[in-house]
Amino acid sequence: MKIRDTINPGHYKKGNIEVIDFILDQNFNYLEGNIIKYVSRYKDKNGLEDLKKAQWYLNRLTFLEDENNVGNSEEEASYEFRVEEEKIKIKKYD
Repeated sequence: MKIRDTINPGHYKKGNIEVIDFILDQNFNYLEGNIIKYVSRYKDKNGLEDLKKAQWYLNRLTFLEDENNVGNSEEEASYEFRVEEEKIKIKKYD
């Protein structure tokens, strides 16, 4: 009987370096790490769902990095992100 590694499954061990080791080596933050995680595993785990998760984190990171939001209060920036997120959800169901 083969024992299944539920803590560190195979889709994180492809290639010469584990995804977590790459994320830590590059000092990625939470958003960046999740983008890497979901993109690296999508073919072996959840397919399109993982790509959509990566896109969500990328959209959030892009929003936070957007120069147009410099000077906005945190509350305004958070509201603008939620509005943009809702547009994405609505577009999905069109």
